[in-house]
Amino acid sequence: MSLNNPYGDFEITEPQTLRALAHPVRLAILDHLQRHGPATATGLSPHVGATPSVVSWHLRHLATFGLVTDAEGATSRRERWWQAVARGFRFTLPDDAEGQVAARQLRGEMFARTAEAPQQWLLNDEPRLDAEWRGLAGLADTRFVATADELRQLERAVEELLAPYVRRKDEKTPPDGARLVRMLRYLLPEPGDDSAAS
Repeated sequence: MSLNNPYGDFEITEPQTLRALAHPVRLAILDHLQRHGPATATGLSPHVGATPSVVSWHLRHLATFGLVTDAEGATSRRERWWQAVARGFRFTLPDDAEGQVAARQLRGEMFARTAEAPQQWLLNDEPRLDAEWRGLAGLADTRFVATADELRQLERAVEELLAPYVRRKDEKTPPDGARLVRMLRYLLPEPGDDSAAS
């Protein structure tokens, strides 16, 4: 496992790990542990749409790949508490065919998980915000022309800009008035002929 990135994310490089995570229940388990902290299979069950025994099996599978581990300080002998090993995860498209197929499967599951997030936010969360926070929410659909190297540089710059705020989640006393904010960021290069920029 490597955490050598601005957010302290788990970096996935093996196709087997990509395939293991490309499952809706496992993604939901990992997401819940990352967002809400340690939990048991029974506690996770209603949040991930699976029975405690199925959740327990998926937790052990995730642990095989180092994505979750036994929770530190868990004192119960009756229930096993689990925690995510990092606040998030990331992966790049591998060079080999097996890795590319696995990464594509994981991307598909991740897109499916986040597809309804904005609509759910609009229905459930936005009405409960005060005017200031409601006004700060936004959506951008920006198209721009960049080389592959420029896009890599842009992504690094955005991550470095956000990193102090991402890591702030671990602070025991965040600044007054601070709240959790979710940013969904998609980089979707468009296919086309090489003359598109001219």
